[in-house]
Amino acid sequence: MSYAGPDFDPPQPRRSRRGPLTVALAALVPGALIGWFVYEAVGGPGGSGNAAAGASAPASSAPVSPTSTASNDDKPPNSRPLTGKVVVIDPGHNITNFQHTAEINRKVDIGTNRKECDTTGTSTNAGYAEAQFTMDVSHRLQKILERQGATVKLTHDGGSPSWGPCVDQRAKIGNDAHADAAISIHADGAPAGDRGFHVILPGSVHAGAADTRAIVAPSAVLGRNIESDYRRATGEAPANYVGDGTGLVTRKDLGGLNLSTVPKVFIECGNMRDSKDAALLTNGAWRQAAAQGISEGIVSFLRG
Repeated sequence: MSYAGPDFDPPQPRRSRRGPLTVALAALVPGALIGWFVYEAVGGPGGSGNAAAGASAPASSAPVSPTSTASNDDKPPNSRPLTGKVVVIDPGHNITNFQHTAEINRKVDIGTNRKECDTTGTSTNAGYAEAQFTMDVSHRLQKILERQGATVKLTHDGGSPSWGPCVDQRAKIGNDAHADAAISIHADGAPAGDRGFHVILPGSVHAGAADTRAIVAPSAVLGRNIESDYRRATGEAPANYVGDGTGLVTRKDLGGLNLSTVPKVFIECGNMRDSKDAALLTNGAWRQAAAQGISEGIVSFLRG
């Protein structure tokens, strides 16, 4: 999305005015008038630009171009607070999964049991697929986090790979990246009338290839931050059908959480099968707010 800047009119230089006191001072002290012009040019003590009353910028001052950008040295120290941090975003499902039913139905080990590699996900009644939604929000979230200095990795990027990846591989991508935080983006397919969002936290699992004991506590902090900031940014209420109104649910049956060794949560951004939630999920401006809320929760977590 591009934004047109405002019309720009270069500032017109104003004439400097020297009163009788200045003239008299110049006559008495030859260097004073020169000093006055130096003071006026640099804008007073420290070059702040707030010169004494009546002082103005010299006529030779060049107007600042509206397209010029400040250097990194001019930015405040915290303008890129996520520099050095790695975030892995997992866009739920894949838009082409329906073309690979044999592959996605293959069972993989998630520690507590074996489960399908992946699923097709859900959609709105009008046909807007969950996989489209999750990829759109993931790209928006990626841009926001990268602007703040984070290194962001996606588990897949819309057709690459052409299906999946499987849930165990999605977890592995976050683990191999040594992510400081990971999040899987989803939208629910609950019955109509069930509304709202919820964040899914990993339960304590120690079975087979799964061991979440080290990430349960930090994942809970990550999840609570995202729940709070997402609710504020989107205006969406916590789910009325799970989580007892907290917007938080703990589960032990999701391979993407069970096999994670880094702090990770899922978010069900709303219910695609409810008409009121669907109206939000299909709105681009609302999806931007959703990405913003998620990003703020991640930033809060990573900054401690």
